[in-house]
Amino acid sequence: MSKVSIRFYNDREVRAVWDEEHSKWWFSAIDIISAINNEPDYVKAGNYWRWLKKKLAAAGIQLVSVTHEFKFTAPDGKKRAADAMDNECVETLAKNYPNNRANAFLDWFTYSDNTIDGQSKKKAYTLFESGLLESTTPGTVKCLQQIHAYLFGGLYEFAGQIRTKNISKGGFAFAPCQYFDVTLANIEQMPENTFIEIMDKYIEMNVAHPFMEGNGRSTRIWLDLMLKRSLKKCVDWSRIDKNDYLDAMRRSPIDGTAIKQLVQNALTDRISDRETFMKGIDYSYYYEEG
Repeated sequence: MSKVSIRFYNDREVRAVWDEEHSKWWFSAIDIISAINNEPDYVKAGNYWRWLKKKLAAAGIQLVSVTHEFKFTAPDGKKRAADAMDNECVETLAKNYPNNRANAFLDWFTYSDNTIDGQSKKKAYTLFESGLLESTTPGTVKCLQQIHAYLFGGLYEFAGQIRTKNISKGGFAFAPCQYFDVTLANIEQMPENTFIEIMDKYIEMNVAHPFMEGNGRSTRIWLDLMLKRSLKKCVDWSRIDKNDYLDAMRRSPIDGTAIKQLVQNALTDRISDRETFMKGIDYSYYYEEG
């Protein structure tokens, strides 16, 4: 199965597929146009792309010759062939765009993979084939530490280490670290036989927030492992809107109804599907952006 990736620029998807033969990513041309122009209408973005190809070709800039037709999953779930561009072609397009709106996109495209989040996301992609997810024990604190260490090893000096400082976010104070011996042991002992039990355990671990950074990305993978083991389900995170998720998680310490409903509606039995996992990583990291 082809590798897939979804990146986000100003909340717009930029889909990509991996070319194994040439060892590089190809990005959806229409998604790039949609992102640069902030154009929500797929048809209008497509029309602009066709016009722009002709305009650039007339100026001697041949983007068409280096585009390839890959199949991307459309909003209706069907895979359709579409123009795709590699890194070099994307940079050429941005530098020759009819207006300066592409400058910010080019900065994002060029440098986003060099940030800590970008590097961590690359590591997250490799989790699927790493063997770690099969060798660790779901629902344990050690499992969560192993996930965190894998995602952020070499990026944060505290990768995999339970925090020793108290932290807060948005006015909400997470569990005090001086009681972690008891707090985390109690969370670990919480049952995980039913969906409600698993979600309650996930919510409590989120309240604990055991790491200085990277809690959400680690605990969402941790949640999926519990769901896979107990229910033979996992979350299709691409079906959960970012703002809905963040709002539900903010309310979850008091009322977990919303986050439980969101997750339940996004459950799938495609627990061994690579594309579902990769999309999950893309969306999980997207939730943490700005």
